[in-house]
Amino acid sequence: MNSKPIRFKTITEAHRAFGLPSPEHPLISVLNYADLNVPTNGGEITATFDFYYISLKKGFTNKLFYGQQTYDFDEGMLYFVGPNQVLRGAGPEPDDDLSGWVLLIHPDFLWGTSLAKTIKKYEFFGYSVNEALFLSEKEKNILNGIVDIIQNEYQSNIDKFSQDIMISHLETLLNYSERFYQRQFLTRKKSSHKILEQMEELLQNYFNDEDLVSRGLPSVQFVADSLHISVKYLGSLLKQLTGQTTQQHIHEKLIEKAKEKLSTTELSVSEIAYELGFEHSQSFSKLFKSKTNQSPLEFRAAFN
Repeated sequence: MNSKPIRFKTITEAHRAFGLPSPEHPLISVLNYADLNVPTNGGEITATFDFYYISLKKGFTNKLFYGQQTYDFDEGMLYFVGPNQVLRGAGPEPDDDLSGWVLLIHPDFLWGTSLAKTIKKYEFFGYSVNEALFLSEKEKNILNGIVDIIQNEYQSNIDKFSQDIMISHLETLLNYSERFYQRQFLTRKKSSHKILEQMEELLQNYFNDEDLVSRGLPSVQFVADSLHISVKYLGSLLKQLTGQTTQQHIHEKLIEKAKEKLSTTELSVSEIAYELGFEHSQSFSKLFKSKTNQSPLEFRAAFN
């Protein structure tokens, strides 16, 4: 495995690495896996791109890594890689029947368009590969059709309408992907609910830890890392299933623990705040009131 990622600054460099001729458009290109010259059993390769990398891959039995996550691509799945993110994986096996496509989009292609401002809202560019999108045949056909239109557009005579047309179809592809992810959060309830259960147990154990004083309050990054998923995927999943953010779930568990201490101990508000990882009791009291419409002392008085 290369310790230092191979950096691809341009789409032309990516074409050259895959044994393809120069791209027909320097800032956007569709690569078909069947056309790529990818060595088999060539060991792992680590790469980072200065452009967006969207891939629908099928028939690939080796593992692909994205950040610290991994997934076995034994069926068609769609995944998204943003600029400067690290992608690591091994080449296909000799008997792999590799198919699908890669859509490469340089940020300069988006310059001056509406998508340049809105592309950051598509959080799946920050998901890990094991959070890839499982597509039905119908969904694959929809996205394949959009990609075909984009490819046909830059392969035809470029005119003043070409960029706007391709940007429009890119937005359509991303919006469909957003829709399909929302469907996935709902239809894959077993795995989604397992994540919720794991998070509930994680936070329960965290706030029951006697070392909470030195550890401080759990961060969103800590929760995501402990569950082995990305911050953005966790946030999107929770928002779809519960309507709350990860931070709101952390605060909920915190308030539950605070209520327990207020109702079962004689500790002062300052002592409780300290035990819950707050440096300042005023911050604890402010959060408690924002969540319960009562101050800690009002809650204790009402409970008693």
